[in-house]
Amino acid sequence: MTETRHRAQRGLWLRTVAVAALILAGEGARAETLDSALGRAYAGNPTLNTQRATQRATDENVAIAVGGYRPRVSGSASIGVQNTDGTQAGQRIRQTILPGSAGLTVTQTLFNGFQTDSQTRLAESQVLGGRETLRNVEMSVLFSAAQAYMNVLADTATLELNRNNVEVLEEQLRQTRDRFNVGEVTRTDVAQAEARLAGARSQVSLAESTLRTSIATYRQIVGVEPRQLAPGRPLDRYVPGNLTAAIDIGLREHPNIVSALHDVDAAEASVRVAEAALYPTVSLNGSVQKLFDQQFGNSELFSGAVTGQLSVPLYQGGAEYAQIRRSKEQVGAARIQVEIVRDQVRASIVTAWGNLDAAKARVIAQQAQVQANEVALNGVREEARVGQRTTLDVLNAQQELLNARVNLIAAQRDRVVSSYQVVQTIGRLTTAFVGIRVAQYSSKQHFDQVKDLWYGVRTPDGR
Repeated sequence: MTETRHRAQRGLWLRTVAVAALILAGEGARAETLDSALGRAYAGNPTLNTQRATQRATDENVAIAVGGYRPRVSGSASIGVQNTDGTQAGQRIRQTILPGSAGLTVTQTLFNGFQTDSQTRLAESQVLGGRETLRNVEMSVLFSAAQAYMNVLADTATLELNRNNVEVLEEQLRQTRDRFNVGEVTRTDVAQAEARLAGARSQVSLAESTLRTSIATYRQIVGVEPRQLAPGRPLDRYVPGNLTAAIDIGLREHPNIVSALHDVDAAEASVRVAEAALYPTVSLNGSVQKLFDQQFGNSELFSGAVTGQLSVPLYQGGAEYAQIRRSKEQVGAARIQVEIVRDQVRASIVTAWGNLDAAKARVIAQQAQVQANEVALNGVREEARVGQRTTLDVLNAQQELLNARVNLIAAQRDRVVSSYQVVQTIGRLTTAFVGIRVAQYSSKQHFDQVKDLWYGVRTPDGR
């Protein structure tokens, strides 16, 4: 009978391993893959879509700046009633007229100290910097989606391990009570089995709570509930061969660094915009006007004029000089910020690389620990069968094996997530670079649609 009980316990533990393996393997005909989850996040994540809308608004800065090259046209019209009743030079005058006018004015700036040129370059630098910010947000969202995906996988497997552990301990408690009834063990053994079972049930509740949190996070980032998740694979093919190569790539390509460089360009353009206040401005004005019944009824008067205007600033209170100095200081701050961002990127790459190396080592170590604990548990059970081990020894061996399997799941999760973290920190975790099949969003397309628009209040998508 004792041998039958041990076979039942081994069967429950084998079921534990099989269930965890099935979850981590993501068996299912219609399983969601990690790539498809990232594609969903790329297409529908609110944070990413908000940044895209922000970038579309930034695109309009170029159209606003380019407007300085174009003429300004305004029209005017007026009409009224004028009633006259009296005498003039002994003559009675009584008349009612409807004085009116209509006119058109055109103003074209010919020279404004290159202010429009500088404002256009400033806006273009902001657009380019905004695109890099958008790319960084995309990478952050994709990495968060990968984390959420692997968290659901790992937490589901951990929950199933803990649930099966409860079944194993329930069987252990039943066997211990049977042995107590026939006098093979003491009441202490029963109490130890009961205490371990209570602790296991508590771990199940904690694992359920953790999984619910992971599912909620997945839903928030990816946009759908997780269903039949396929295994997550490391992104090793996009990880550079060594840390030095990773740092070199990151310092060249990371969007935060590229965005900071565009900020320097924008700051330098701001200096030129401020300096334009010291230059003269030249404009050409043209106007036509037609007057009706201004003093007498049935009268008309047409006038037209073309004038050139030159305005030379001599002194405007000194504010323009302060603005120039302030802009130059902002350029210096922007250049220093580039170095700060470079240091941050370098540090994040080193950290991510260390995490990946540690995760690889942990997976190997945890696999060895699981195998060793399996052998140890079988040995303790056999020794307990012949009276050389206590019930507590068996319970401890079972707990150590459970802990090792849970730690292995966590290490496998960290192994995948760390590979995505390395690719993110070098600036390459984008759907285009890692080959995720999804319709690519083009920020350049919107920019090309609006940069040369002369008029219109509708956005390119019809709003």
